[in-house]
Amino acid sequence: FAGTLNNGDMTGMRKRVTVGFLSIVCLLFFSGMVSFLELSHLSRDTGEILKANKRNIELAKEMLDAAHEQNIALIKLSVFGDRSCDSLCRASMERLESTLSVAQGEALEKSFLDSLAFATTELRLLTDNYLAFGGVGTANAAAAVAAGRADSLGSRWYSDEYQALYGRLTAAIKSYMTSTQSSLVPRAEQMKKNAYRAVTPVLISVAVMIAIVLMLFYFMSIYCVTPIERMNKGLGDWLSFRVPFAVKGDLKDEVLELKEKIESLINISKQTKS
Repeated sequence: FAGTLNNGDMTGMRKRVTVGFLSIVCLLFFSGMVSFLELSHLSRDTGEILKANKRNIELAKEMLDAAHEQNIALIKLSVFGDRSCDSLCRASMERLESTLSVAQGEALEKSFLDSLAFATTELRLLTDNYLAFGGVGTANAAAAVAAGRADSLGSRWYSDEYQALYGRLTAAIKSYMTSTQSSLVPRAEQMKKNAYRAVTPVLISVAVMIAIVLMLFYFMSIYCVTPIERMNKGLGDWLSFRVPFAVKGDLKDEVLELKEKIESLINISKQTKS
């Protein structure tokens, strides 16, 4: 009989407890990995938005600086007749076009740069034509030179032709600077969805873990704690008052084997005394 008890299945309760806790561990691991991946995507998207916005601002600032330098050079050239600003005017224009080329190469959405490229081309043509006529302007250049009114026509040219185009160029640059803002709304919505996807596995895992813990509590109470309390009370009553050891209930696995062993020991004790 003792050999039968020793060779019996002693792993039923252990299996249930082990499976329950391993389920919790696996669930935590799985939900943690899913949340980690979603948070990584969210972090990457946020970083890309901030990086693109920062890069747009840097390029726009570079173009504004180049346009401003050219504007100052053309004021000195057309209004004050300072011919030493020719090289600065050309260098600023090349700097503006070079930065625009870089922006076109890096931009994911090139539609924002169409108006800027058009305004830059117009400014280049206007500036080249003005410089080609020796700083006098395209309108009635020969007559202006003959009449000695180059500075006066230069000021009029700057006010009537160049200033308006310069304003359109700077407006296009500022529009490009804020172009990433228009794409923030759909990307923010996508990031919001990613955030929900990152949190959802955790919430589901918490709900499932609560259910598993409650099931384990119920299982431990019904099949382990309560029967052990009954056996402890029954064994105490037998030792103290010789009340027959009788534990009722649905006993299984190790708890049932423990009850049977206690009954065997009580029987052996009775036989020894008799």
